[in-house]
Amino acid sequence: MASSDKTPSPMPSGAGQPIPPGQPMSTEQHMLDKGAQMMQSLKPVKQMNQHVCTFALYGHDMTRQIETHHYITRLNQDFLQCAVYDSDDMSGHLIGVEYIVSDRVFENLPLDEQKLWHSHAYEVKSGLWVNPRVPEMLGKPELENMTRTYGKFWCTWQVDRGDALPMGAPALMMSPQSVSPGIVKPELVAKRDDKYNISAEALRRSRVEIDEPEWINPQADYWKQHGKGFAIDIQPSEMKLRAPFP
Repeated sequence: MASSDKTPSPMPSGAGQPIPPGQPMSTEQHMLDKGAQMMQSLKPVKQMNQHVCTFALYGHDMTRQIETHHYITRLNQDFLQCAVYDSDDMSGHLIGVEYIVSDRVFENLPLDEQKLWHSHAYEVKSGLWVNPRVPEMLGKPELENMTRTYGKFWCTWQVDRGDALPMGAPALMMSPQSVSPGIVKPELVAKRDDKYNISAEALRRSRVEIDEPEWINPQADYWKQHGKGFAIDIQPSEMKLRAPFP
């Protein structure tokens, strides 16, 4: 059994949104945060200029599916980096990171590396990938670009298990697809749609004219071709020590 499959103990907090252990913030801590916010630039954080809500599936157990909120920084036309949260509330948990590359970049990756990535075409075309509160027409050009991208998403905090802290090994996540076991559970989509007063089905119909990629590299979405996922296991390893000085 890989580390990604194990339920850690004794830290999981049970059903509902996990609450990390710890004391409430003190007045001094609040003051420090406010002061630092005014005095420091926080430049990398301020480059996050897009919020996307979608869904992700654990690569080693695709019956486990979660709603995800991606806060995106665009470094150039071919590379995006995303801080991924479990909600868009103030108390949202930072649960991982996703890197997104264009098809131009993806095609030049080593074959073994490509296996770790997933495609976004279906996710966009099906109406699962949404920019909450952004008018659909305003986001259409970006949606067209996203159909030709690939993502690698590592989940570091498995909140769906009820973990009160980030526990165990990171898990590689996959994107929704049109075939089982990649189909997102309808109740998850309905809950998200109700929250934002949208309809994934209506979005799917409105996106029918978005061009699909002529070819999606079969190395991505590896499970679709091979029926196998990837799980991370943690193994003891001999440390590399610096050679002694002569």
